[in-house]
Parts: sequence; C-alpha cells; structure tokens
Amino acid sequence: MPANLSLDDLRKAAKTGEIDTVITCLCDMQGRLQGKRFHVSHFLESALEETHCCNYLLATDMEMITVPGYAASSWSKGYGDYVMKPDLATLRRIPWAPGTALVMCDVLDHHSHAPVPHAPRSILRRQIERARAMGFEPVMATELEFFLFEESFAALFDAGYPKPTPMARYNVDYSIMGATRDEPIMRAIRNGLYGAGIPIECSKGEADAGQEEINAKYSDALDTADMHSLIKLGVKQIAQEHGASVTFMAKYDDKRAGSSSHIHQSLWRDGQNAFYDPAAEHGMSSVMRHFLAGQLAFAREISYFLAPYVNSYKRFCVGMFAPTKAVWSLDNRTAGFRICGENTKSVRVECRIGGADLNPYLACAALLAAGLEGIEQMLDPGAPVSGDLYQSETAPEIPRSLIEAAEALSDSRLLNRVLGEEVVAHYYHAARWEIEESLRVVTDWERARGFERA
Repeated sequence: MPANLSLDDLRKAAKTGEIDTVITCLCDMQGRLQGKRFHVSHFLESALEETHCCNYLLATDMEMITVPGYAASSWSKGYGDYVMKPDLATLRRIPWAPGTALVMCDVLDHHSHAPVPHAPRSILRRQIERARAMGFEPVMATELEFFLFEESFAALFDAGYPKPTPMARYNVDYSIMGATRDEPIMRAIRNGLYGAGIPIECSKGEADAGQEEINAKYSDALDTADMHSLIKLGVKQIAQEHGASVTFMAKYDDKRAGSSSHIHQSLWRDGQNAFYDPAAEHGMSSVMRHFLAGQLAFAREISYFLAPYVNSYKRFCVGMFAPTKAVWSLDNRTAGFRICGENTKSVRVECRIGGADLNPYLACAALLAAGLEGIEQMLDPGAPVSGDLYQSETAPEIPRSLIEAAEALSDSRLLNRVLGEEVVAHYYHAARWEIEESLRVVTDWERARGFERA
C-alpha cells in the first residue's frame, strides 16, 4: 500500500499550517528508526533531496555504544557522514504526532552516493532486485506480538525494570473480554496506524497476560518492512501517550510466552501468486516448493537475521508455540515453516522462527535470499511433517544460541555470496559484540543460585 501523502499535499498542508514537522528516518541495525525532525519549510526547501547523519548509526549496539572493530565506521576513519535520501513514495501523515509527517530514507555513501551495502534497506532492496531479475515480485506480511504494561517507560527505567504489571491479568488469547483492559490503547494504535497509511487488519489478545498481536495487510516486501518498523514506533509512542509501556523483547520473562514476528511470504508474477498451482498437490507450485526448500536448506545460516540477540533464543522452548525445528508442515504450529492457505490462490509460506525483536529488512532479505537460492538450485523440500515436532529427535534444529547462529552466518557460502562478504562480516561483528557483552554480565539467576550455595 503506498503512503498517504504526496509532495504536493505536503506543500498545501504546510501553507495552511496543518503540517509543521517532517521526520526523516533510516532503519538502524537493530530495526529502530533514527533520524531528524525538520521544520516543514526547510524540508521542502532542501532536505527532501537529501540530509546527512553520522555513519556510526550503522555501527552501534542497542545502547548506542560506538562499537570498535567495524570496517565501515571507526574512530580511525573519523566517523564521517552518510547521506539520508528520502524515499518520497513513503511520505505519510503521523496522526498520533500532531502536525507531523514522516518519510523513510535510503542510506547512501557521502562521496559516491552509492547505497551503503550494510544498511538494512539496501540489503533488502538487493534481494528484491534479485527476485525481479528472475521475474518475481516478493509479497510479504508480518505479524507482530508484544506485551502491554500499566507502568510508563520512564517509571520502569527509573526503577531498574522490575516485574512490570500486564494490562490484562490472565491469558487473553482471542478473548474479547480479557483484552478489554488493553482496548483503549489498542484502538488508538489501530486507528493511528491506519491513519498513517498502514492497512491494519486486526488486533487480538495473544497467549499470555497483557500480550497482544497486531496484523497489517500484505504488500510488496519493501513496503512490508517499512510498515513493520513504523508499527513498532507507533505502538511504543501511542502507549507512551497513554502513560503505559510495551516490549517487543522476544522473551521478557522466563515464565511468560515469547513474542514472535511470523513472516508470510509469496512470489508474484504478472499480478498472480506464482506459488499457486491448482493442479499440484496442496496447490503448491514447483516455484513454491523450490522456494520453501531453499529456506529449509539454509535455515541455520539465516537464523541470526530472525533471532539477533542473546535473549532471542530464550523464546525457543517446548510448549510455547515457538518452533525449534527447521521443517515444514501444512497446518502445524510446532514447525518452523507452515503452509497457509493450501489449495487456494492465497497459498503462502509462513516462517514462524523470528521473534518480535527482529529487524524486518534483514529478516525479509535473508528469507528471500534462501528462497530464491532454492528456486535457482531447484531444491526439493521433501514431504510435510506432522505431529508434535518438539519431541522429534530426527528433525533438523534451528540454532539454540546466538553463538551457534553467528558462526552459521559467518560460515555461510550462500550469504557471503548473495549479501556480500562485507555485509556478512559487519553483522557477524555485531553478533560477536552482543555475545561478549552478555558473557560479562552477572544475572539475577546466577546471583540467586550461587550467592550462598556456591
């Protein structure tokens, strides 16, 4: 779905005073939107062509620490500039921020104006171009889960993040009554995002106290990633306006369900779903089978882009609807890949591995990279599986830790070839930094277990 504000519309809204602020933003390595707020007059005067940012924005960790050791950005290179090039097709109103519009930016080299290869939007664009060269248009949708809490972000931060209080007090999965406490905020979220040109279909209570899911309509892959990042921003900002908070952590509490980001995928050709063949078993065309087989074959190698933090792997536990096996099924939520809409024109692959903490550009790009490789190599996914896959001793497992996933990423011949060695090295370095930072932290679990008894 295209954004809802043209440049002419913006000029008119600026004249009437309806819009006075334009946010220009890029997506960083962690999937967050970073950028600037412009007075609309200056944006229309020059920033609509380009603006600039420090290149450390693609070389920091979650705490915005300037991580040493990156080839692209460092103290020795002076932390120079990147160009932020507004993609005016993404210009939209932001209803929950008075007088504000927002535009997504591509990240370009300051000197050559070539796309920065390790920028998340650049990585996804490259795989979309690869798909188009094969005659396909990637179509995707993401489902986002999160927890909604009574305390504000500031209150939780100042208190050192004690146990937050969920809005709902019990499992509200599909419960209309149970999700009623959340509804004043969820209604504002649905309407605010819809007003921003994001076609929100629905929200629902999820599988634990205070957990919610929100779904947007499918779109082309780049638009889907843009919408995903804006949904996360909107959910956080609207919750904050209500004095509440949310978390998109994959696992905020070991006694609670994790939060996922399932990714639905198909390839289209000439306006039709190329995954659908009414004469084929389950309605799955040969293109779909090869695409699925590629994702199965390279699941371990792409796992870092679906689960990028130490915490991400706490979500993969038995009986919590997070898959632990890289297999496919027709309608089985214990499998890493599930076929939805079998024998219909909407047949598609749902990847259930990713958590709500993933970067949508990187996740969609990695899934495309693996799927397209499956098509090129004409791989076979084999037969679908059934039963309780948590108990399977033969099904291939997804990595159980960030350490495993990082090494699979670094060693991947596929990703080094199709994403580029410099891109893989950049994100491998990010993974190793996250691992090393986690290893030096003393956790509450360690303290409770060993303080007296060690």
